[in-house]
Amino acid sequence: MPKILAFSGSARKASYNTQLVRIAATGAQSAGADVTFINLADYPMPLFNEDLEEAQGIPPEALAFKHLLMANDGFLIASPEYNSAFTPLLKNAIDWASRSESEEEPPLVAFQGKVAGIMAASPGALGGIRGLVFLRMLLGNIGVTVLPTQKTIREAYKAFNDDGTLSSERDQQAVLELGRELTGTVQKLKS
Repeated sequence: MPKILAFSGSARKASYNTQLVRIAATGAQSAGADVTFINLADYPMPLFNEDLEEAQGIPPEALAFKHLLMANDGFLIASPEYNSAFTPLLKNAIDWASRSESEEEPPLVAFQGKVAGIMAASPGALGGIRGLVFLRMLLGNIGVTVLPTQKTIREAYKAFNDDGTLSSERDQQAVLELGRELTGTVQKLKS
């Protein structure tokens, strides 16, 4: 059974991106994945700094996040767009998780050979697509295979129903399908 970690690059309580990745996680579960959903707000990490790492080691919250990445086959990631890029919260978490715990540990062990589905929701007219360009590039550079399919939701402030689903049935099905596609891809790679 594929194991998928789902999370958002936003720590806001009413985050559109958290709602979005939950929909994709539902799609992954319906296709047979074991999905773990986390909120990065539950893993507070200081800004990455090699001096801090040398003095104190990798913070416990960063290690917990890294170990979750390692324990899963794939990731569903939704991130807001901040000034045409993905969020500093997400970048910082990835930076800490990229660090080796020992000299014997292979580089980027939490990311190598993993598969990701990415998405974004934004109040703007472009739906956060500019941020996904940089997220796709970063993930690819650290060894993650990113699905060619991605999904953006524009004008997110009016795109969601009160129950967290998308008001557009077409968008709802596309996000569910992204979760199913990730599950299917992981299944094929594991067999």
